[in-house]
Amino acid sequence: MEVDIDGSLSYPEPQFDITQAEKHSFPKPLSTEEEQLMRVFYEHKIQEVCGAFGFPHKIQATAITYFKRFYLQWSVMEHHPKHIMLTCVYTSCKVEENHVSAEESLGFDLIVYAPYRSIEGFIDDMEDFCRAKDDTLQRLKVTGVFLLYTLFLFGFVIYIKDLQERAKLEVDKAMLTDAPLLFPPGQLALAALRKANDVHTVVDFPRYLEHVYSLQHSNHIISELIECLNAIDYLVMKLKIPTAKDMRHTDRKLKSCLDPSSQEDSKKREKKSKHKSRKTSSTAYGVPASATS
Repeated sequence: MEVDIDGSLSYPEPQFDITQAEKHSFPKPLSTEEEQLMRVFYEHKIQEVCGAFGFPHKIQATAITYFKRFYLQWSVMEHHPKHIMLTCVYTSCKVEENHVSAEESLGFDLIVYAPYRSIEGFIDDMEDFCRAKDDTLQRLKVTGVFLLYTLFLFGFVIYIKDLQERAKLEVDKAMLTDAPLLFPPGQLALAALRKANDVHTVVDFPRYLEHVYSLQHSNHIISELIECLNAIDYLVMKLKIPTAKDMRHTDRKLKSCLDPSSQEDSKKREKKSKHKSRKTSSTAYGVPASATS
C-alpha cells in the first residue's frame, strides 16, 4: 500500500511472476499421436482379454468397434480407455444374446457386422470358384481317377483352411486401425484374404476378384475396389502396437489431464511432508519449532 501526495491510499499492481506461473500451470494435454497410441494399446488389450476368455472373434470385433465409435465423440482425456475397454467387452457379450438399440443414448446401433463372417462366406465361394476353374481337378474327376481326385481335394481343403485362419489374423490387425470405421466388412475380409493368399497362394486372386465383382452388378469399376483394398493394406502396414513400457509416460500424462487438481494436491502433500520433516529435525536438536518457520 502507498500514500499519495493528496493523502489518498493506492495499492500497487501485482507483479506477474513467470516462474511462479509456470509452476502452477495446467499440464499439457495429450497430442493426437499419443491419443492414437493410447487407443490402439487398449484395442489390443480387448483382443487379449477376449482371447484369454476364449470368446469368439465376433465378440472382440464388436467390442473394438464400440470402443472406436465411442472415441469418435469423446477423448481419452475425458474418459479413461481402461474403463471404456471393459464396458465395451461386457456390452459386446450381452448383445450377442439380446440386441438392444443404443441410438439415443450412445449415438450408434449396438449391432456390428464383423469381417469374420464375411471371410467364411468368401471361403465357401472360393472353394466353388476353384473347383469350377481348376482344369487339373476336373480332369481327375472326369477320367475316374478317384483316389488322386480325393487326395487332391483333401489337400485343397487343408490349404483353404490355412488361408482362412491366416485371413482371420489379418483382420485382427485391421481391427486395430481406423479401417473398420472407413470400410465395410466385405472389403475388410477381401483385403485380409488377399494378404493371406500372398502367403499360402491358394487361388489366382486377381481372377477371383473379377469373379466376385461380376456378381455385384455395381456401377463402380473394379479398380475402385482394388484401391479400397490397397488403402486397408496401407492402414495395417503403418499400424504400431505400443507396449506397456511405451505407454507409461503417456498414461501418467493422461492421469494428470483427467484430474489437474491432483498435481496441486500432490505438491501440497509434498510441501506439508517437508515442513513436518524440518519440524521433527528441529525438535530432535532442541530447537524451538517457531525458530525454523
